[in-house]
Amino acid sequence: MNDKEIAELRRRFRTDRSNITHIHGCYVNEAREIVSEFDQPLSMMDEEETERFFALLKKCISGSLGKNLLNMEFTTQQVVDSDEHRLLMKLRNSKLQDEDAIHELFQRISEAVTLSCHYLILLAHDTYDVYFSAKDGQRMEDASSEVYSYILCGIYPIKMTKPALSYFVSENEFHNLSVDRLICPPEMAFLFPAFDDRCANLYNSLYYAKNPAEIHPEFIDAIFHREAPMSAEEQKETFRSILCDSLSDECSLDVIKNVHTQLREMEEEHKAKKEPEPLMLSRSNVSQVLQNCGVAEEHISSFEEKYGADFGEDTDVSPRNLVDLRQFEVRTPNVVIRVDPDRSDLIETRVIDGVKYLLIRADDGVEVNGASISITE
Repeated sequence: MNDKEIAELRRRFRTDRSNITHIHGCYVNEAREIVSEFDQPLSMMDEEETERFFALLKKCISGSLGKNLLNMEFTTQQVVDSDEHRLLMKLRNSKLQDEDAIHELFQRISEAVTLSCHYLILLAHDTYDVYFSAKDGQRMEDASSEVYSYILCGIYPIKMTKPALSYFVSENEFHNLSVDRLICPPEMAFLFPAFDDRCANLYNSLYYAKNPAEIHPEFIDAIFHREAPMSAEEQKETFRSILCDSLSDECSLDVIKNVHTQLREMEEEHKAKKEPEPLMLSRSNVSQVLQNCGVAEEHISSFEEKYGADFGEDTDVSPRNLVDLRQFEVRTPNVVIRVDPDRSDLIETRVIDGVKYLLIRADDGVEVNGASISITE
């Protein structure tokens, strides 16, 4: 799935656009025991409650592709004959009318997922008459080209509120507020099947993790029976490690600045083209970046070998997962310097009288603890 397809689905989570009629769910305690299961018709809720439910479901496909949102692919053998794919198809094809399949899904999740609090599993089914998009980009609502049927499932932590004193205006009195349970945004979720090329792809599912650094491999294994992909944070740490190990003494400030600048420029150029698919870089693409920095050939060969071993020979990676494109950071054991990526040229390294220094060019507007200071010769 790409950003445009995800945005198209996100626009459906409104009372006047969605065909979701029921919310199925269960409540799980800290001991991973299912306390209760429920089937809540949206028609029994008022408009404000329904909108809040849609807001909770919408969170299941939020965030950035490659970070919070990961495309999960089933093998051909899984699609042909596997318990995990068969269960998802039962749920989708029955439009969540198969109670045994629903209970089995809840059971699988509750046995696999451990959170530090109680949580809700919410499950919904929707059918979307995909509008026809003409070659000139015109949207034709009455000319449906496909009916996309899918399920959406999210894991929502339950947080307990603290007792508090509140003022009740209508009574003109103070009263205690009792402890209550609040539904938090989803910790993880999935959508099946994927909405690829604006139609159902039974070989793919979209997986969501609130924290890109913690993608919950136990949940991925329980639902997809697949090895969890490397998280965005793991990719960034792996890339740093490969650079340091393979470049050795060539891993200088200038090289790292140059790599960061090139990756940012590639991402900005891609964004300017308004391509629906996110930019992905192959091993050869990243090697070319190092060549442009003037890195020695033997160090580039070492980089390619380590990159293939850690990421995979044919694995493409988003530049957003290799470096932080929004900031440039220099860190020592005692000092942290963060610079606008466009002005990384303000920092350089020097060796003066045998001592290593970081130099930062400072013009006007220098403040220390909020106070403007003067710099004199």
